[in-house]
Amino acid sequence: MGSFVNPDNWAFEKAINSKIYVDKTELLEYTNGVLDTLQGYICNSRPRRFGKSITADMLVAYYSKGCDSKSMFSSLKISQSADFNKHLNKHDVIHLDIQWFIEPAGGPENVVSYISQKVISELQQYYPGVLDSSIQSLPEALLQINTLTGSRFVVIVDEWDVLIRDEASDLKVQEQYINFLRGMFKGSAPTKYIQLAYLTGILPIKREKTQSALNNFREFTMISPKEFAKYIGFTEEEVRNLCDQYHCDFEEVKRWYDGYLLGSYQVYNPKAVIEVLLCKQFQSYWSETASYETVVPLINMDYHGLKTALIEMLSGASVKVNTLTFQNDIANIRNKDDVLTYLIHLGYLGYDQPRKEAFVPNEEIRQELMTAVEDRSWDEMIAFQKESELLLEATLDLDGNLVAKQLEKIHNDYASVIQYNNENSLSSVLAIAYLSAITYYFKPKRELPAGRGFADFVFIPRPEYRNEYPALVVELKWNKNAQTALQQIKDKKYPDSIKEYTGNVLLVAINYSKSKQHECVIEQYTKN
Repeated sequence: MGSFVNPDNWAFEKAINSKIYVDKTELLEYTNGVLDTLQGYICNSRPRRFGKSITADMLVAYYSKGCDSKSMFSSLKISQSADFNKHLNKHDVIHLDIQWFIEPAGGPENVVSYISQKVISELQQYYPGVLDSSIQSLPEALLQINTLTGSRFVVIVDEWDVLIRDEASDLKVQEQYINFLRGMFKGSAPTKYIQLAYLTGILPIKREKTQSALNNFREFTMISPKEFAKYIGFTEEEVRNLCDQYHCDFEEVKRWYDGYLLGSYQVYNPKAVIEVLLCKQFQSYWSETASYETVVPLINMDYHGLKTALIEMLSGASVKVNTLTFQNDIANIRNKDDVLTYLIHLGYLGYDQPRKEAFVPNEEIRQELMTAVEDRSWDEMIAFQKESELLLEATLDLDGNLVAKQLEKIHNDYASVIQYNNENSLSSVLAIAYLSAITYYFKPKRELPAGRGFADFVFIPRPEYRNEYPALVVELKWNKNAQTALQQIKDKKYPDSIKEYTGNVLLVAINYSKSKQHECVIEQYTKN
């Protein structure tokens, strides 16, 4: 049992002994299935606080010869697999946490040599008399062990991309590290000594320099999670079960922390869910991650369309994004789509793969992005918020004429890029126009099932504002009239969508005509 070669299982033991632990050991069924195959090279990228290190620790505890983990896994899901005992603690494991190595190595420039020195030293203890004393290359040492003993390795690398992300401007560090990765994993020699390679980090593989070093890896990302979708974060079913166990309002947890769409799964940030279950305080826990300081300069980049896109998403809309332009290199961000794609990988945006659209996933992230925007006080945002606040005040005053006037102004001044002639496009303008409601209301719900149809928009006040601000049920029409929209709200009983809401409710009917005129009628809803 060593620090890096065949380590013990204590790190994973701490995880499963924690007050809240969600069993993700079924992932091991997948890795068992790809051992000693061309698919046994895996790069799983996900945001901070999404369980990357726990997954790496789980792999170590399961495969490492340096420990006995049978009792630890016996009550977990993987124990039901036919291959459970076949691979349990049967493999030589090398576990590297690249982030950890930076400090003891004396800086990023020494990481590769420090890793090689430490791991080779432990390998010499495990395989006495096998390695030449002069060997300084870790890939060479692994190949020599394989040649003389037939041993092969499971290599687990946590935070694999930290030198790619944080040392992007240091070409020497980058080159050393990329050459190290190439030696470890690329070519015919590594196929002899690698049984499984599992890399986890935030960014996918860089499409230029590291592509040649790691293009034999199969990638699982926030944009394309594939089979790993249910292992990245907590699924909705898992969160629902936790809420039942800890007597927490699931709908409120969903409102605050849901929103990542990975394949067919709605996924939650584990860090946030665990915190709210333990302390019962609905707030943002995201700013505790180190990625926040990266976001502020990103969203202030002066790329065409970036600020408009962020305003739209903060308002509850989705925007198209071309994720293929991003080279997975923060030193080479070139346009709006690159920024949005990076924010998806960081977890600040969700991504709808079939629609190729980005969106703000939940209330927690919406608050964090608003704080990041306000850090630099965009002139555009200040002016826009003023107009949006006037719109909200007019709505609350039941002043339909002023609402129509403000909508027209916001459309002309801030949403001119949206060429709309139907209800769907009008929805985008409306979502942007009511951005100021973010202070008092949750993210508006769109197409909410109600009565005999679907309400276009429903705004629900935050709990602390429910005595001061009414809920808003909004219906939109294109080239008809506002009275028709209002009657539809009543006839189809749209307020039923929030029948459990005990505060006041306003019915807001909006029409936009071919003559480019906005019309609005607002009524106080009287509950039966």
